[in-house]
Amino acid sequence: MPKKFMKRYLPTPEKVQSMQSLHFLGDILHEPNLWHINRHSVARAFLVGVWFCFIPMPFQMVAAAIFAIWFNANLPLSVVLVWISNPLTMPPLFYFNYKVGAWVLSRPVLTFDFHLSWAWISERIVDIGIPLYLGSIICATVFACVSYLVIQFLWRRKIRSDWRARRGTRIQGKRRSNQLS
Repeated sequence: MPKKFMKRYLPTPEKVQSMQSLHFLGDILHEPNLWHINRHSVARAFLVGVWFCFIPMPFQMVAAAIFAIWFNANLPLSVVLVWISNPLTMPPLFYFNYKVGAWVLSRPVLTFDFHLSWAWISERIVDIGIPLYLGSIICATVFACVSYLVIQFLWRRKIRSDWRARRGTRIQGKRRSNQLS
């Protein structure tokens, strides 16, 4: 993974720790593992961030931050990944989750005729809410686990290629020194 790229765009621990609105957390933000960029913390951050981006709930970033602290994942990356579900991607993402939930429950997919009224919401909350949340949990779990495994795989592949490159450089250096001798 491009460690330097991630360090360039993620906020520094000092910047986050200096925010007045986060002082209620105390020493939790001083935990160095929440800020490290290594294979395990980044993979866990993807697990947490991707999982919460699929769950339709308010304050997704707060929940992702709490779970990042609990799982000892990279905190800023966990929070940033929640923005996969942004105002542009939410409708298709949550509609896909709803369709998965309806398919699992063997329910027909309802036509979407939204009316902003309390009567419409109270009528449809069960018909739409149960498949939506079931599909969201299923999709969140699948995509989060896949992203965790993909990050682990890509990170290991990058390390192996770096090792091979260093090994090749050392072998070439030895050949040059033997030729000069």
